[in-house]
Amino acid sequence: MLPLKLNSEYGTLKAVLMHRPGREIDRLTPYNCENFLFEDVPYLEAMQREHDEFRSIIKGACGATVFRLQDLLVDVLINDDLLLKTMQAALLEVGMSEMAPDIIARLSTTECATALMGGIKVRELKRKFTHRLLDDMGEHSFVIPPNPNTYFMRDPAAVVQAGVICCQMKYNARNRESYLMRMIFENHPLFRGSFNLIYPRHDAEKTITGNYPNIEGGDIVILSEKALAIGNSERTDQAAIEEVAWNVLGKGQVERIYEVVLPKQRNFMHLDTVFTIIDENLVVTYPDAMEAVLETRIHHLEGFDAEGDPIIKTEVLHESVIDVLRREIDYLEVIATGDGNPDYASREQWYDGANVFAIGPRRVISYNRNIHTNRSLREAGVEVLRIPSSELSRGLGGPRCMTMALDRQDF
Repeated sequence: MLPLKLNSEYGTLKAVLMHRPGREIDRLTPYNCENFLFEDVPYLEAMQREHDEFRSIIKGACGATVFRLQDLLVDVLINDDLLLKTMQAALLEVGMSEMAPDIIARLSTTECATALMGGIKVRELKRKFTHRLLDDMGEHSFVIPPNPNTYFMRDPAAVVQAGVICCQMKYNARNRESYLMRMIFENHPLFRGSFNLIYPRHDAEKTITGNYPNIEGGDIVILSEKALAIGNSERTDQAAIEEVAWNVLGKGQVERIYEVVLPKQRNFMHLDTVFTIIDENLVVTYPDAMEAVLETRIHHLEGFDAEGDPIIKTEVLHESVIDVLRREIDYLEVIATGDGNPDYASREQWYDGANVFAIGPRRVISYNRNIHTNRSLREAGVEVLRIPSSELSRGLGGPRCMTMALDRQDF
């Protein structure tokens, strides 16, 4: 059983969750990729080879256990009640939840798990059975839409000091990812005994229909054992941050939550595209972020009201990300993406130069294409393990985006 609590971003990695890109990527075409939040159409076989190398490097470099989302999902869906409930929720997206029993009767558990991530089309179901709801749909219409962003495991949930934040995604195209993660955490024997839900505080079904304020895992960064940073970005709302603060600060395990207000732009999509922490006093950051972040709010506990609910006080800090980090980190050392060159920095930021994944103190995995950032990291004494990035990077996310850290060595 895993504890599902983390106190740092850089402690030696012990367990991580990943998803190997699958059929959902082959569902992308030049005509639908924007609807699924892609700007290009990746080549699946090459993408899988790159991802396999990424996973092998993690296992070989630090001996961490790498859990695969598909395996965990199949483990949970063996339960007939959970399988029916999950398929109904997925079909509800297109108003066809009544078809769930017919689909389940004709697909294996593994096929159902694949359909939940890779989608399923009308013509594929018609090979198995006929149903009146299929008659008026085009052969190539999706009965269950695919989730090609699933390999970005960082976003649907985040493990932090006090437990797990199950996210509400900005775009409906990704909400099923968060629904599946919460179902796994709540029901898989690896997690259910230690699963402490921080957000949302209500029923899980609403996460698939978009009824909560948005928050995504890429905006959540652990600063220290007592401090958490959350980006107020194009993907995360202030209301969600305030609810997380209310719940986390009230439990007393975290003392400060910094709400970093980011520009609503593609190159500031999430907080972890601005910076990552790779040791107790070392960060890598995109230089433009130092000037672009004009406001940060700090939330902390002031006390409790007569009913025992926490009273949260919020202060506005007109400070950059780096100034905020210096509040929490002594003797802060900053590495700029692109080796500080504006042209290289903007180019490598597009391919997530700041989004490295720490597998231990001053040990990171980075895209091989970000050569100038990687050189700066090595010159600072950081061990840089490079992974191929021709296809993985087409989804517009880096190594940190592709990993959900579950357990790290505490300090």
